[in-house]
Amino acid sequence: MSKSILYMSMSLDGFITGPDDGPDNGLGNGGLRLHEWLGEPVSDYPHFDPPGVSGQVFAEVMGTGAVVVGRRTFDHAGHWGGDHHGVPIFVPTRGTPPAPQSGWVHYVPDAATAMREAKAAAGDGDVMVHGADLAQSLLREGLLDELEIHLVPVALGDGRRLFGADHIEFELTRVLNAPGVTHLHYRVLHQ
Repeated sequence: MSKSILYMSMSLDGFITGPDDGPDNGLGNGGLRLHEWLGEPVSDYPHFDPPGVSGQVFAEVMGTGAVVVGRRTFDHAGHWGGDHHGVPIFVPTRGTPPAPQSGWVHYVPDAATAMREAKAAAGDGDVMVHGADLAQSLLREGLLDELEIHLVPVALGDGRRLFGADHIEFELTRVLNAPGVTHLHYRVLHQ
């Protein structure tokens, strides 16, 4: 059975972007620091090939069978050019959705529908989750199974936080140390 896994780079003080994130500044001021562990893009379209342990984690990310992404994150990421590693992308969207850029993008009415359709599309593969607001919603609804936090040793001081005020318990299942990042894998303890 496929699992839903949030993959997110985060600062030590809990931010996933720097301040002033937006469509022209997707990761906010200073937020690119959170993705330095990926190394330099190896092609025109950002494709990464980090070495060592980070490469192992990145291969897991790229092995997912579908993506569920929050609308804000999707817009700020420039829609990934309509493709995220060649798998279907499901975007919960209120109101009238925009025209999809490619056959990979599916706008759906809510997070539960996005997750249901993504798991069906992923088959035996897992579902990658992106976006802070979406992750918080999925956690509240009991629809997020695991988290892979790429913890970067920097304090950004401001920006977009990953977690809200909800009380949620997690079980740490793996810790992988790599240059410039610690990869922490958690299982969500649904109550």
